[in-house]
Amino acid sequence: MAQRDYRELAAVFAGGALGSLARAALSTLAGADPASWPWPTFTVNIVGAFLVGYFTTRLLERLPTSSYRRPLLGTGLCGGLTTFSTMQVETLRMLEHGHWGLAVGYTVTSIALGLLAVHLATKLVRRVRVRR
Repeated sequence: MAQRDYRELAAVFAGGALGSLARAALSTLAGADPASWPWPTFTVNIVGAFLVGYFTTRLLERLPTSSYRRPLLGTGLCGGLTTFSTMQVETLRMLEHGHWGLAVGYTVTSIALGLLAVHLATKLVRRVRVRR
């Protein structure tokens, strides 16, 4: 039986708590209106996509292996910050209120810019030279 590393779980927990608190703080700044663009969710998802691309590439390709950085920053912080499920609920509310164009635009833009953010972060990390 594999032995559990509770420090790794603690890293995920700590990162997740920070990411979730940041998302909740941003969400309190704007109310949910199915007739308008959900900026808080959109922002955290794009920023989170950039950060997960940055952290993953940097940790895997540029820094010495650490068993706690990736769970803390990738799974924890970025996982807590981003929220695909909230995006889906917001899109459903738009559709239920007849805002089809907004719903499609929000979904397509979120996915496209999220992918672009991950790509740009990866390129940015790989562009920086590693000193040896």
